[in-house]
Amino acid sequence: MKAYLKVNTFTKVINFFSDLGVSNQVIESHISQLKTITLNAGEALLVQGSEQRYGYFITSGILRACHFNERGSERCKEFYFSGELCFLYSSWLQGISAQYQIEAIDEAKVIRVPLHILSLPEYLPAKISLLQQQLIFKEQKEALLLLNNPEQRYQHLVQYWPHWVKKLNNIQIASYIGISPVSLSRLKTRIKD
Repeated sequence: MKAYLKVNTFTKVINFFSDLGVSNQVIESHISQLKTITLNAGEALLVQGSEQRYGYFITSGILRACHFNERGSERCKEFYFSGELCFLYSSWLQGISAQYQIEAIDEAKVIRVPLHILSLPEYLPAKISLLQQQLIFKEQKEALLLLNNPEQRYQHLVQYWPHWVKKLNNIQIASYIGISPVSLSRLKTRIKD
């Protein structure tokens, strides 16, 4: 009964890795290494400058990766939503300290996944799929930011990622598309009119 409850608790993460080509049997053999975590808004999972040992599969809420400079100002790298595995690929691949902090922007529930399991041969299909997805996403983000003006960037979010526009505030959206919150507010007013 206890094993069944464990599997049931981690069904979403089992399905996630299964969809990436890892057998359920292999995933279930690592269930004892998974841990559920509930976070409050602003709570950090990974502190900038620390060693990254875990990824976080989001079952509810929103996480973000942001960098804080010595003056305390922040730059948001990315937002992560339910059903996504959140971790810093560069830190993971190079084995270096995290350049970004991963934190909850609202109440969130995650499943902590040790990243060392992605180096196991049985997880190779998942590792390759995750790297492919990340490469495509980064290329798309680069094109979005380099080839479009702010209005086109915002319209892209509205068209392709409407859940971002619904769930993130103006400060967060503006930071992501590289404009000030005031400029975003003006842009939204102009589009509405």
